[in-house]
Amino acid sequence: MEKTAKPKSRLCTLCNEKRAALKRPKTLEQICRECFYTVFEDEIHRVIVDNQLFKPGERIAIGASGGKDSTVLAYVMSELNRRHNYGLDLFLLSVDEGITGYRDDSLETVKRNEIQYGLPLKVVSYSELYGWTMDEIVKLIGLKNNCTFCGVFRRQALDRGAALLKVDKLVTGHNADDIAETVLLNILRGDIARLGRCTSIITGEDGPIPRCKPFKYTYEKEIVMLDYFSTECIYSPNAYRGFAREFIKDLERMRPRAILDIIKSGEDFRISTSTKMPEQGICERCGYISSQKWCKACVLLEGLNRGLPKLGIGRSQGINSEHNTNTKQANGTQSLQSKQCGSLDF
Repeated sequence: MEKTAKPKSRLCTLCNEKRAALKRPKTLEQICRECFYTVFEDEIHRVIVDNQLFKPGERIAIGASGGKDSTVLAYVMSELNRRHNYGLDLFLLSVDEGITGYRDDSLETVKRNEIQYGLPLKVVSYSELYGWTMDEIVKLIGLKNNCTFCGVFRRQALDRGAALLKVDKLVTGHNADDIAETVLLNILRGDIARLGRCTSIITGEDGPIPRCKPFKYTYEKEIVMLDYFSTECIYSPNAYRGFAREFIKDLERMRPRAILDIIKSGEDFRISTSTKMPEQGICERCGYISSQKWCKACVLLEGLNRGLPKLGIGRSQGINSEHNTNTKQANGTQSLQSKQCGSLDF
């Protein structure tokens, strides 16, 4: 009996020499590992240049969690800065939320990155900034609303850490999947303000420190390689974002271009000129940006310190609701109730 000949492996469509190792979801090209690394880095470089993300001499903080996206971001930023002579001063910035068995382990990866890439590392902690760790918060409130606290506190902690480093911009590892998820979440929440800006490659230009997303058009599954910490947060199995993530993954399996199409849709949304948007101001307590009397972090922190952890959860937000009611009574007009700044929206 003759043996059936095995089909020949496809060659890389770029170099036409080595065996293809993967198929790119964006282009469906089958390419070898070496060509993939080259194309990956070149695409990020083009995104940086085309969007004018940086200027020579700027100090740039890289949000580093020890996870896959931020670890690859640290490597790529370091490599491209050297290769293309961006002239940037790069720093690693990490936030220690105080999650035993998760963040303490991932920070060890960041410390290795500090040595590998020769980048100075700054770590700020919830304990230092707020007097609470996430372990303590979860013990008090349980697992239902813990991601609200962590998202709000983390965003402000990154800004405060970046301010300590005196940087000009903060770069994060948010990828195309993350941004598509955020577009869907903002639609589901009816959050027009964030829907209008969540696809921007640079955000927070009206805030303390602008944030950039060099991986905006990079699929999550293409961010591979290097030494990273792979465990998911132990407190996030029921996070609302997780349901959007699963939906995005299902769409990608049926139609890989769906992720970029959702981002394009988000970019093309136009907010009616008749829509009243929340006005940015300054928190009276800590000086952070806020559309209310107190920023979201201060409201949540006040609730924790007063033993009322649900004070800042939901639409009725304690201190600010009381303030808005008083304003309404004083002015005899309807006051606009809007969400606080500082929640998880990059």
